[in-house]
Amino acid sequence: MPVDARQVKALRDETGLPMMECKRALEGAGGDPEKAKENLRKSGLKVADRKAGRETREGIIASYVHHNGRIAVLVELNCETDFVARNAEFKAFARDVCMHIAWARPDCVSREQLDPALVAKEKEIVAATLTKVPEAKRDKAAEGKLAKTLYAQRVLLDQPFTKDETRTVGEALKDLVAKLRENATIRRFVRMELGE
Repeated sequence: MPVDARQVKALRDETGLPMMECKRALEGAGGDPEKAKENLRKSGLKVADRKAGRETREGIIASYVHHNGRIAVLVELNCETDFVARNAEFKAFARDVCMHIAWARPDCVSREQLDPALVAKEKEIVAATLTKVPEAKRDKAAEGKLAKTLYAQRVLLDQPFTKDETRTVGEALKDLVAKLRENATIRRFVRMELGE
């Protein structure tokens, strides 16, 4: 089904993706812009999964100082090329992550960076509360409960994103990768609070 050039332009303006990709998505969706956006998002997430292993050596260091001057955050957000590092959407995401860290106070970027002794102790405590769960399923249930408690409180990528609490910071990062078509990672952060 042929699509109107105005539809293609409107979809491009909304998604920021290349014109030809928008045109193919609209043609595949039979001219329905909502279905086309959904298809673009799905294909973008597939691209994000494929690019996840790529090395990220470029990027920016973003900063945020709270209006009262008592909290400051630095975040290193990396990508593959300096072209993407200069992208306005990439910079805006870095600033949003800084503001999130100022508010949410995570301890680390990923689960792997948590102290293994702390994770083991928390898992033991959670497992003790799961007495009605069959022994064979207790580890998986404990891991699920840890994801909702320990990880969601202390791990940046697992925290609900303050800008959109329906998804985590990690999911928002994956959406950014899907949109920019280039791998991006949050390498590290520093959060400082006066008197802390």
